[in-house]
Amino acid sequence: MTDVAAAVRDILAFHLGTDEARIADDARLAEDLGADSLDAVEIFMSCEERFDIEIPNRVAARLVTVGDAVRFIESELAGESPSSRPERPSTSLGVNSTRSGETFSPR
Repeated sequence: MTDVAAAVRDILAFHLGTDEARIADDARLAEDLGADSLDAVEIFMSCEERFDIEIPNRVAARLVTVGDAVRFIESELAGESPSSRPERPSTSLGVNSTRSGETFSPR
């Protein structure tokens, strides 16, 4: 198990109050570990703080399993993830949100 995987399991055990032995790479955060949406926000915020990275909302929504989260964090730390690259300026007239990377247009 990598240091990243061990740290993610520690974060999950803390926030979900579960035994680390129950946390496998293929364990689904919601279905298997019982994480609700608030838990997920807290877990990803803890990961961001622990690893000094940013996990955009659009990415967090796609991290279904423990392994998904570990692989994303490892790729961020290695500088291999597309989200670690600077965003290109938006060509729309909307406002570009730096947190989620989504473009919002005024009504």
